[in-house]
Amino acid sequence: MADTVLVAYGTTNGSTAEIAEVVAETLREGGLTAQALPARSVTSVASYDAVVVGGGLYAGRWHKDARRFVRRHRVELAHRPVWLFSSGPLDSSAADRDVPPVRGVQRTMNRMDVQGHITFGGCLKEGARGRIANMIISSGKGGDFRDFGAIEEWAKDIAASLARV
Repeated sequence: MADTVLVAYGTTNGSTAEIAEVVAETLREGGLTAQALPARSVTSVASYDAVVVGGGLYAGRWHKDARRFVRRHRVELAHRPVWLFSSGPLDSSAADRDVPPVRGVQRTMNRMDVQGHITFGGCLKEGARGRIANMIISSGKGGDFRDFGAIEEWAKDIAASLARV
C-alpha cells in the first residue's frame, strides 16, 4: 500500500490551493499520510509513495508552477503513481461533463504513466491578482464554480486505488 502522498499545486489566487487541501484532507481521512504543498517549494518527491499534481488553468495553459514541477521531477515521478487535476472553467462545464485536459497536460499524460486527470471548475473572486482576472471579474464572469463534493469523491477514488497498490 502506498502510504504517503504529495499533493503539489500551482495557483495564482489560491483557489487551486484550496482544492489541493481538500484532496489532501480526504486522503488523510482515507488513512493515508498526505501533504499539500505549493509545487514551486517541493525540492524532492523521493519521500512520497504517490503524487497528485494540480494546476490552475490560465488562457488554456496549466499554471507554470505545475508545469515546472512535472518537468523538474519527471524521473522520480516515473516510479510512482501520479494523478493530475486542473482547475479553471469559470462556468458549470466541469460539473456538466468531463472536460478534457488542455494540450500541455495531455502531453504530460502521454509522456508519463499518469493514473488519471480531472478538470474541476475554477474560482475567481473580487480581489484576484492580475489585469486579466480583474477584467473577467468586472465583466461579471467571475465566481466560484468548484464542486467540493466531486473533489472529495475523486480523492476517495485515489485513496481506494492506493489501498490496492
